[in-house]
Amino acid sequence: MITVQEATQIILSNTMPLKTESIPLQHANGRILQENITTDRDLPPFDRVTMDGIAIDYATFQAGQRSFKIESIGAAGAPQTTLNDSKNCIEIMTGAMCPLQADTVIRYEDVEIENGIATIQIDGIRHRQNVHFQGIDRKKNTIVATPGVRISPAEIGVAASVGKANLLVSALPKIQIISTGDELIEVSETPLPHQIRTSNVYTIQAALKQWGIQADRLHLLDDKAEIRARLTQSIRDYDVLILSGGVSKGKFDFIPEVLDELGVKKHFHRIKQRPGKPFWFGRTAETLVFALPGNPVSSFMCLNRYFRTWLEASLELAPVPKPRFALAAPVHFKPDLTYFVQVKLQYSPDGNVTAMPIEGNGSGDFANLVNADGFLELERGKDIYEAGEVYDFWGWRM
Repeated sequence: MITVQEATQIILSNTMPLKTESIPLQHANGRILQENITTDRDLPPFDRVTMDGIAIDYATFQAGQRSFKIESIGAAGAPQTTLNDSKNCIEIMTGAMCPLQADTVIRYEDVEIENGIATIQIDGIRHRQNVHFQGIDRKKNTIVATPGVRISPAEIGVAASVGKANLLVSALPKIQIISTGDELIEVSETPLPHQIRTSNVYTIQAALKQWGIQADRLHLLDDKAEIRARLTQSIRDYDVLILSGGVSKGKFDFIPEVLDELGVKKHFHRIKQRPGKPFWFGRTAETLVFALPGNPVSSFMCLNRYFRTWLEASLELAPVPKPRFALAAPVHFKPDLTYFVQVKLQYSPDGNVTAMPIEGNGSGDFANLVNADGFLELERGKDIYEAGEVYDFWGWRM
């Protein structure tokens, strides 16, 4: 067996250089940006009014004047108006260009208008208030987002504002999820006493979709000839295969043997960890194979801990600090293995976040995942992990 750290390094040394593609802006949310987003003009592009009200020359107000004759009305989307007389004002709407010769806007709530005269009712007026001045956010030709960023609604909004109808992003790998086992039937079927409904592939597919990938599914029976034939085709057709089950030492666990026969180079098979010890990883020149254990908690942990690490590195996602949380209660674990304990995050009123262990009934207890937020990675080499000790967190709800 190898250590978690060794397995991680092997996986990261096998990242896949992915191409880039230009996609419509409306489809870019969640993808990894691979170009600079640069302003094509100042932000905002003009002195933009932020409140409905009246626009004045502040110097006149400062000199003591409180009542102003209304010259005209300026609307959003209309050409810029001009205040012709500094003793007057212009009614102005939110989003409009601030009139020339005016520099301050007083909202309607603070003004009384009668017979074409606007009288300011308060004294607390600040110079340049309620105007978002040109270029105060970003100047023209300023880079506002760089490659490696996971595109969020924030980047979408900025890209739209600078006229980017399409964005260059990392292309996504073509992935197939493969389940194995005669005991598995489809979700819509009624199981016999010796059968169970397939769930791992749906869990994995949902996780991949959360990460932006639409993956195909395939189920294989415990028949070596069929497994060999179908895997031969899958290796030709896909960049990545994620298998669930068939990798342990059982009589019908044909996956490692078949992969070897098909020329898939094994990089490792077992890791010093719980759950997920029998995880198998290998590759051909063109295809990577993540053969996850069949137990659902093991499969889900390995997907989040290892495959997601590989995916983010292959997509060239800019490194971000790993979330780390303190144990909210002690954990006793004797085997000399890295222990991925399921935890529920607890948020205190003072802003502290701790991880409460939610220990279930082993790697087959996938129902326990519903009560947890992620795994805390407890490093091997000790028997007792005390409350307050801080460890890496691998979450599926963050």
